[in-house]
Amino acid sequence: MPDLFSRWKSGLSRSSKAAFGRLASLFGATEINAQTWDELESLLIQADLGLETTESVLASLRNVVQTRGITRSADLRSLLEIELRRRLDASPALEFSSKPVIILLVGVNGSGKTTTAAKLGRRFTDEGKRVLLVAADTFRAAAVDQLQVWAERVGVPIVAGQMGSDPGAVVYDGIQSAISRGVDLVLVDTAGRLHTRYNLMEELKKVYRVAGKALSGAPHAVWLVLDATTGQNALVQARAFKTAVNVTGVILAKLDSSARGGMAFAIQSELGLPILFAGLGEKAEDLTPFDPDAFVKGILAE
Repeated sequence: MPDLFSRWKSGLSRSSKAAFGRLASLFGATEINAQTWDELESLLIQADLGLETTESVLASLRNVVQTRGITRSADLRSLLEIELRRRLDASPALEFSSKPVIILLVGVNGSGKTTTAAKLGRRFTDEGKRVLLVAADTFRAAAVDQLQVWAERVGVPIVAGQMGSDPGAVVYDGIQSAISRGVDLVLVDTAGRLHTRYNLMEELKKVYRVAGKALSGAPHAVWLVLDATTGQNALVQARAFKTAVNVTGVILAKLDSSARGGMAFAIQSELGLPILFAGLGEKAEDLTPFDPDAFVKGILAE
């Protein structure tokens, strides 16, 4: 699908140019030597793969080079592509037996949760599902208004609480409403919170528990929305949220605005969390299922 790849290539252009764009000069017609490995290490770290993931990638490449007797640096590019692709899992099929399915969207302030919730609502509605948005961010003044505007734009109904009200109560009411309406899927937009603020993370745990009281087994998924422009800082956030509320998947928002796309490898290799969707633009249709093949080819595009 050339059109789909073009979208990924365009969306990843900043990551490609910022660090991986140096591959062409690195992988020339020279012999592989110590400087080659040093420069490749520097490139991968600058691309935000993280030190641990970078060292693991280099160790695997060195082993292949030694085993196969490869001497030309030009041959490293294809090996790097294979190695990077091997470290990304395909998005798991989103199959749920429950109805309604309750999905919590969590993340720090400004990560893009609210717009992501609306875009997901549009995507699932287009797939034939009956979706309900729940605006549980009762702290940020414009959060409810923002989600209501988006909900109207994408044609998805919404349940919202009053400014300053208990977010747990909003979630409870939203789930009860979903049950009575017979919807298939509920997307809960929670308030952004710094992962270092103990009281705010405890409140998020309460919202998680309330969902279970409103419907046994809920929430059925917790998706962490990460701002791709934050690079390795996103990894720290992911660890904290995973510990607090059992995150089951990651959405990379603003990937098209980031030069730090390499953090996707660190998320999977160090946290074991699947990347479900990626934001490749501002339009609703620009939130697309994560495609490991297109992602790797996109960041390595010349």
